[in-house]
Amino acid sequence: MAVKLYGFWRSLATYRVRTALALKGIQAEQVSINLLEGKQHSPEYQALNPQSVVPALVVDGGPPLFQSMAILEYLEETHPNPALLPRDPLGRARVRGLAQIVVSDGHPLVVPRIRAYLEKEMHQDEPARNKWLAHWTAKALEALEAHLAKEKETGRFCHGNAPTLADICLASQVFGAKFFSVATAGMPTVMRVFGECMKIDAFDSSQPLKQADAPKTPTH
Repeated sequence: MAVKLYGFWRSLATYRVRTALALKGIQAEQVSINLLEGKQHSPEYQALNPQSVVPALVVDGGPPLFQSMAILEYLEETHPNPALLPRDPLGRARVRGLAQIVVSDGHPLVVPRIRAYLEKEMHQDEPARNKWLAHWTAKALEALEAHLAKEKETGRFCHGNAPTLADICLASQVFGAKFFSVATAGMPTVMRVFGECMKIDAFDSSQPLKQADAPKTPTH
């Protein structure tokens, strides 16, 4: 199987797909689309993904897959081992719900196109933009903490004692918190689970700063 992943080192959505590929043992050629230089708006990439966002995944030269959660679900369906969703319907719904706190509510508010709109259309200066980024990143993590700290299904990981899609999403959001200088001291369960995730090579080797296109001195 030939797999090509179009992404960017600091893209949290790309991190999610990189991690899932690694957990599933799938080798992928990585193609860097530099979001900070606007490469996502090139005609070549727009032909692949009209929304001009990353990631996009091409399998065996087929039609591009897009949106990180759809890609994760595809990988789960086509490569079911190791499983990243519980077997029972309630457990699967819980894992998906935890994941959606990140991918539907938290992360979309801090992506480059939102930051560019705040700057160019809303005329927000950098301190104001950074305050926005930190606020919405923290809100998603606080919601995760509230669930994980009180629900009996939480184990070593978000759901039980093996990583799921929820852990992949949680880890991506914690990396976002690191980018935007969000304090995480009040989120002990989130950070405990994150620590467990980072003991696994698939999570660790996929992290943003360990990618070939990552700069030595990254900035926002």
